[in-house]
Amino acid sequence: MHRACPLRKTSLISLTCLVSLPKISFMSSGALQPSPEQCLVVGFGGICLDYLAVVTTFPKPDDKTRCRSMKVQGGGDAANTLTCLARLGVRARLISKMADDVHGKSLLEELRVDGIDASFLVVAKDGQTPFSYVIVDQSTQTRTCIFTPGSPLMEPADVSPRLESALEGARFVYFDARYADTAIVVAKEAVRKNIPILLDAEKKRPGLDDLLYLSDYVVCSAKFPKVWTEAPSMPSALLCMLLRLPKLKFAIVTLGEHGCLMLERSSEENPLMGEEDVDGLMHSLEPKRDDSVTIPACYSSEVVKLKANGIGTLTGRLFVCTAERIPTPELVDTTGAGDAFIGAILYALCANMPPATMLRFAATVAAAGCKELGARTGLPYRTDTCLAPFLEQTGNSVKSNGECLPCNGHIK
Repeated sequence: MHRACPLRKTSLISLTCLVSLPKISFMSSGALQPSPEQCLVVGFGGICLDYLAVVTTFPKPDDKTRCRSMKVQGGGDAANTLTCLARLGVRARLISKMADDVHGKSLLEELRVDGIDASFLVVAKDGQTPFSYVIVDQSTQTRTCIFTPGSPLMEPADVSPRLESALEGARFVYFDARYADTAIVVAKEAVRKNIPILLDAEKKRPGLDDLLYLSDYVVCSAKFPKVWTEAPSMPSALLCMLLRLPKLKFAIVTLGEHGCLMLERSSEENPLMGEEDVDGLMHSLEPKRDDSVTIPACYSSEVVKLKANGIGTLTGRLFVCTAERIPTPELVDTTGAGDAFIGAILYALCANMPPATMLRFAATVAAAGCKELGARTGLPYRTDTCLAPFLEQTGNSVKSNGECLPCNGHIK
C-alpha cells in the first residue's frame, strides 16, 4: 500500500503530462542567472525547538499512552526552510529571535552544522526560546503541534540597525508571516532593493495582507486561498489572488497527499487566444492523473485567458502536480513537509528551473522529509540520488526521462 506524501475535456487547450524535463525557461532569459550555489536566500521568521513524540494512537481526554520513540530537534518554519536550502547547496541567512538559554544554544549549534548564516539572529539575554511539543500519531499518520511562543517577541528595533547589511547580496527573501510588524519593515526594504519576495501564507494573521501585496511569489496552505478570497473553488481562489495582488508571478497551494496546484501569470497576449473557465480547466487536467505512477507528475494547460464568474479574467497557465506515493511503512512523519516544499521552490527559482520541473522537484524534496522523524532529519542533501534528475539539469547533463530515483540516505 502506498500513501502520498502530504505537502500544505478541452477545446482550445492542449494538455501535456510533464514528467520529462522540459526545455523551456521559467525565469527571464534576458540575463544570466547566478548558479544556485552562488545565490543567497535570506529568511525571516520562526525558529523553535521541537520535542517530537511518536505514539500508536493519540490519547483520549484524561487518558495515558506510551511514547514509542522521541527526538529533540530544531524547528520553526523559516529555520526549517533555510535548512532545506542549505543542504541543497544554497547560501542561507536567517533573521529571527531567540533567547540565550539552553534551547537557544542548541538551535545555534544546529544552524552552524548546516552552514546557515546566523550572524543576524537576535539573541535576547533574558527571555525564553520558543518550543513546540509535536505528537506524531502512527494510526492516522498525522501530527499535532502545541506551540509555546518565546519572549521577548521580535520588534522592528531589533533589526533596523543592521537591516541593509542583512539583505546585502540576497537573491530572494522569504517570509513565514511571523513577527508581522518587523516582517513588513524587512519586506519594504527588500522591495526598495528590488529583491523578490516569496511568502508562506499558512493562515490569516495580523499584517499578512501587507506582506501579500509586497510579495512576488506565494505558497499557500490548503485552506488559505478560499478563506482569504471567499471564492467558491480552489482554482477560482488562485485566480482571485493573482487579480487582487498584481505583483504576484505565481500562487501555489499545497494539498497534502493530493499534491499541489499552481497558477502562473503570463504576459503573453494573443488576439486569437481563447477563454477557459478555470474550474473547467482544472477538471480537464485531473483525469490525466495516473495513480499507478508513484513519482510526482505535473500536468499543465497552455497559456490561455482564465476566467471565473464574478471574479475576473487573467492570462496564465494552470499546473496540477501529484505528490509522491510513499509506501505506508516508509511514511514516518509529515512535520515540516510544507517547509521542505518551500525550500525546494526557492532552490528551483535560484536554479531557473521550468515550472513543471520546479513543482516535481519540490514534491520530491517534501516526500524525502516525510520518511524520517522531525522536520529536518530526512531533508535531502544535493548528493542524494533521488534529486539527481533535477540537479543534473542545472549542471553538466540532463536526464531525458525525468525518472526520479529513491533516496538512499544522505551523503554530505
